[in-house]
Amino acid sequence: MTIGSRFDAALARESDPELAGPELLPVRLSRACAALLGVDGAGLSLVDGTGRLVPLGASSPVASSAERMQFTAGEGPCVTSQTTGQPVFAVEEDLRRRWPMFADLLLGGTPFRAVVALPLHPGPVGDGALDLFFTRASAVAELDVFASVAVGELVTSALGDAAVWSDWTPAEGPGWLRGPAPRRRAAVWEAMGKVSVALDIDTAEALARMRTDAYTSGRSVDDVAAELLTGRRPVEDLRRGG
Repeated sequence: MTIGSRFDAALARESDPELAGPELLPVRLSRACAALLGVDGAGLSLVDGTGRLVPLGASSPVASSAERMQFTAGEGPCVTSQTTGQPVFAVEEDLRRRWPMFADLLLGGTPFRAVVALPLHPGPVGDGALDLFFTRASAVAELDVFASVAVGELVTSALGDAAVWSDWTPAEGPGWLRGPAPRRRAAVWEAMGKVSVALDIDTAEALARMRTDAYTSGRSVDDVAAELLTGRRPVEDLRRGG
């Protein structure tokens, strides 16, 4: 059986009614990737036309949490892979050496001890990446790299086909760009604007302050954004020296 056939079969098995709908295609794809490649978690993300990192979906809640940790730290294998366009293989020692903030969050908050990030070919919205997570560092050496790259290409094709055969506008994006994970991240961009205006700083500084606040309080930037937008957290908390 070819890799393509095996991937189609793995994807077909993700038939949970709760995962139905175009907006959850990335979740189904992530689960199929994890199952086919025999890894402990998988997640899909992309960098949109404005340079923002957008999570698409993950194979499990803990894999989704790992993506939020990378975004909170502003560093990690996924970010590096998307920036360089090259695969990144990182076990615990590499994580601590290259991305210490992310390593602190990942190793302290998840069972994962290694990450492989594979760049995905440009899609209809932006460059993507497939993150593979491992609870055993030694499992990285057991990964079938050829199959992993092939699966990444199949994921890109699936997302591209779904975009081609559906109606959408550049403003809203394809259906798979409107799932729970992208919507959650969209709240961060909204909160950045709110902080920027309230504190009279640019959006890059607003994001930096949100990241610092999230990291020091043991939460994600997504959590901080949600609190700022609902009013549970005053923006003034992010004013330095205030």
